[in-house]
Amino acid sequence: MIPRSILLTLTSVSMVIVSAQEPVKNESIKLSLFDAVQTSLKNNLQVGIAKNIRSATKANELVQEGAFDINFIASDNYSKTQSASISNSTIQSSPSTLITTETNSTRKSRSLTASLSKAFIWGGTFQANYLGPNYNSSIVSGTQTITPISGSPITSPFGPLPASPFPYTGSFSASYTQSILKGFGPNSAAASYLVSQNNSIASDYTFQQSIISLVSSTENLYWDLVFATRNFQNKKASLKLSQAQLKESKIRVEVGILAPIEVTSAEAQVALREQDIITAEAQYLNATDALYRALYPNIQDRPSAIELVDAPTIEPLTGNPTAAIDLALGNRVELKVAELDLKSKEILKSSASNRMLPQLDVSVGINENAATRSTPALVREDLTGKRYPGYNFGVTFSIPLLNRVGRGSNAVANAQYRQSELNVQDLKLSIRLQVEQAFRNVDAASRGVNAAQKTRLFTQQDFEAEQKKFQNGMSTNFLVQSKQNTLDTSIANELQAQINYAKARTALEQAQGTLLQARGLEIK
Repeated sequence: MIPRSILLTLTSVSMVIVSAQEPVKNESIKLSLFDAVQTSLKNNLQVGIAKNIRSATKANELVQEGAFDINFIASDNYSKTQSASISNSTIQSSPSTLITTETNSTRKSRSLTASLSKAFIWGGTFQANYLGPNYNSSIVSGTQTITPISGSPITSPFGPLPASPFPYTGSFSASYTQSILKGFGPNSAAASYLVSQNNSIASDYTFQQSIISLVSSTENLYWDLVFATRNFQNKKASLKLSQAQLKESKIRVEVGILAPIEVTSAEAQVALREQDIITAEAQYLNATDALYRALYPNIQDRPSAIELVDAPTIEPLTGNPTAAIDLALGNRVELKVAELDLKSKEILKSSASNRMLPQLDVSVGINENAATRSTPALVREDLTGKRYPGYNFGVTFSIPLLNRVGRGSNAVANAQYRQSELNVQDLKLSIRLQVEQAFRNVDAASRGVNAAQKTRLFTQQDFEAEQKKFQNGMSTNFLVQSKQNTLDTSIANELQAQINYAKARTALEQAQGTLLQARGLEIK
């Protein structure tokens, strides 16, 4: 893990942050910048949202891949039906004699079938079907009654008689169909699946981008709170100086060294400092709430106070913009996502172009049949022994005469591909600009810190000199207060310059696509 000392160092001035909302936990914790990032990644709701989006996108890849699964279907059906019929007839030699025949029929059947099918990404389809041994038999029985014109009826039964001594049969067939023109090749037959693969990979990059944005925003919130805390402390110190100046002015007025108007001027300065404290306190509380919101979405988990232990450290800028741009073009996840989208649009463009072609399918197949047999074993012998083989070959051709759907889809796909291509080019230009600006901002922020330090040092010396002059009766409250205002502003400017530098470094690492590596973070 990369040490945090690259950009951060412990400060001897501790900053204790008290939650603006009522906490449940009573402990106070020390929080470094690295700890803040880790806590944010662990608790922030946006991470959970991004994870679910990534999971849903990856699940869609399985859905699209399912189009090429092996499908197996088997069924076993048994049925038994009974029926009866009654018919009357006469004997030609004796028309007055009535013959009544009552027939009972029992039909039994069993159908065993199994089929296997699979589609291939190159546009082919395989299918195999197996039937049998299937059983189909009818048994007939009944009675026949002869009723003469005189005498008693004579009834005689008949049956049961099997309809056929060979009730078993079966067959097997296998076929393969291949699209030759329309629907041929992975980019046509498996376009949705290939696009879903690219989307799945892009979801990893999108998730990584959400983590990068979260790390960047968390660091900025941390630095905002560092500034707000230090600025609040600075305003309190300024108030104490003004109060001390007011006290001394009153003493000097009492002894007749100063005019009473000087006390009024000093009191006005104290009131101004109190206004500054009110503003600084509001800024501090707002920054505190913002950081708490990012780190602890659940109010119940919030500690009673946070002690910030890191402060910006200024280090010289290394490298050059050209190297930084090359690094960014190789690392930026937004560019990787855009390039994957371009690949997907190219696949869809190829698929749409393929749909402009006519449909030409070639199919070949074999079949095995069994004769009607008395036992299932004989049926299986016929099928395995290939006693009654057969084959088939066919060609199917179709073409839409106008093909408006194909032409329209092709035009849309070409326009979307060109749009994605331009988006990649525009994104590269934006990345170049972002890196150049971020590199320039870091350099300017570094020089700004040095200038602010010098300004603060000189204004502090100027203020101290003015205080001595006032103590010796050679200055006025107005001049002392003016110097103090200048010092207060220079202190705030120095702190703001340091915070700007820390944010500029984060922005540069984000622009280069190296923020996670610089923080020792790994996405899984």
